[in-house]
Amino acid sequence: MANAITRVITWLRGERVGEDALGNVYYQDRKATPGQRRRRWVIYKGGQDEASRVPPEHHAWLHYTMDAFPAPGNRQKYAWERDHLANTTGSAEAYRPPGHTLAGGHRAAATGDYQAWTPE
Repeated sequence: MANAITRVITWLRGERVGEDALGNVYYQDRKATPGQRRRRWVIYKGGQDEASRVPPEHHAWLHYTMDAFPAPGNRQKYAWERDHLANTTGSAEAYRPPGHTLAGGHRAAATGDYQAWTPE
């Protein structure tokens, strides 16, 4: 959840630019400071500030890689692309390889396709 200072700055100086499919809301300064760009920021939906929850096209806008805010459904999606997923490290949905203690703890037996090293 955005802290109180961010909420006050957003209320005083923020101009709502748009929202992404995840419900994150994007803002920029109402007017540019002389000699500088308009500051851009995001307020995350759900209260947890996690940068990996920003889709790639919105990340590009936040970091001034593109000038126009991405329109919903306007981005060309390639056949090899997957939908954006937030980082799940540390959560119940995190990837756990076979043999991980939280994934049952049973690893497949060695198949004999290697020889263990022994010192001479």
